[in-house]
Amino acid sequence: MVKRKFSYPKDPPKILVSGFAFVIFLGAYLLTLPVATRDGEGLSFLNALFTSTSATCVTGLVVVDTGTTFTTFGQLVILSLIQIGGLGFMTFATLFAFLFRKKISLKERLILQEAFNYLTIEGVVRMVKRVVLFTLVCEVIGGTLLAIRFSFDMPIGKAVYYGFFHAVSNFNNAGFDLMGEYRSMTDYVDDPLVVVVICALIIVGGIGFVVINEIYEYRKMKRVSLHTKVVLLTTSVLVGMGTILIFLLEFHNPKTLEPLSWMGKFLGSLYQSVTARTAGSNTLNIPDLTDTTLFLIIFLMFIGASPGSTGGGIKTTTFATLVGAMLSQIKGKEDVVFFKRRIDHKMIYKSLTVILISLFVVIIVTMILTVTEPGKGFLMILFEATSAFATTGLSMGLTPDLSPVGKFIIIMTMFVGRLGPLTLAIALTLNRRPDSFRYAEEKIMIG
Repeated sequence: MVKRKFSYPKDPPKILVSGFAFVIFLGAYLLTLPVATRDGEGLSFLNALFTSTSATCVTGLVVVDTGTTFTTFGQLVILSLIQIGGLGFMTFATLFAFLFRKKISLKERLILQEAFNYLTIEGVVRMVKRVVLFTLVCEVIGGTLLAIRFSFDMPIGKAVYYGFFHAVSNFNNAGFDLMGEYRSMTDYVDDPLVVVVICALIIVGGIGFVVINEIYEYRKMKRVSLHTKVVLLTTSVLVGMGTILIFLLEFHNPKTLEPLSWMGKFLGSLYQSVTARTAGSNTLNIPDLTDTTLFLIIFLMFIGASPGSTGGGIKTTTFATLVGAMLSQIKGKEDVVFFKRRIDHKMIYKSLTVILISLFVVIIVTMILTVTEPGKGFLMILFEATSAFATTGLSMGLTPDLSPVGKFIIIMTMFVGRLGPLTLAIALTLNRRPDSFRYAEEKIMIG
């Protein structure tokens, strides 16, 4: 009898799926240890798996309060999972390879290309070095500024710890916080320093490392790609429109913006618009928002951040491409054009595929949760399902009350959302081969 050797999956998407799964289960095991919780009993496996998945998938949904449930050890485990999940485990594997002077193979470069959604493998290793350095710089600056502000409200040691925890959490678009009893950042709704610093961390972490790399190289190249232009434009429009609409919709809401000053109203609107782009922390109490605002946030969460970033959602470029295709059809044009550049039709098909798969996931998860969580409002369930898929972490309060089946469904939704529906679909597809022939063409009626 010939023994078969164990072999790792060769496709980059499959390696990413298995790698993320390994990190999640390792984190879950650590959170079940007695040393991880203040009561000395550790979390149940299901709650630990939920928390580990939420941290690794940089979501921020929690079934237990992070600040009051976990010890420093447990919080550091969560913070480590956030950092690994935000940058990707392959980034850390490459970093260790640099430290031990190991050569990066072609296979590893292909995995990095898939992880960062990079168009080519050329320059991907150099970009990884810059990503790690840039991340450290942003988190140190953000952590220092937040620590200085928090030092006015708490002891200096605690302020430093809180400052850096929240800087790492928000740069990676995770939304975990230590403020206790699900308050998130509501105490700082009208604090300019906290709002501006955290919003900046969320936006920079969410525009994508490819965009950051191109902005860095602009001083040499004096140009940026179409991808970077579309990301920056779409992000600016979504944040700006979101801020304006939330400001108008919540202006007279006595539970949210009405008691605040004009500056407070603007800062509250800005923060909720930015955090809806997959960050998850909040300065306004989410259940107190009007239904119209909640539906707007669902829309913003579904779009999410940009490709190759720490955030989730269908991504800004996917949304922009489909909007461009719609406008081209309305104008009677065949090509989708941005900044005098034509988009390949394959990208339009890919965008449509991502959006449809994502819609199906959110719809199916919402339908299942209406069965497993009876008595909960439809909007609350839809909000939770979208938040989990988009790895946002905003919640109307459903998460802590989820049934065991509901928790498992949300765990799988966060996993699919972090990896990306298209990546997961490809990873689970066996024997992918191009068609050897094409059928005759015929038209059908549309619309």
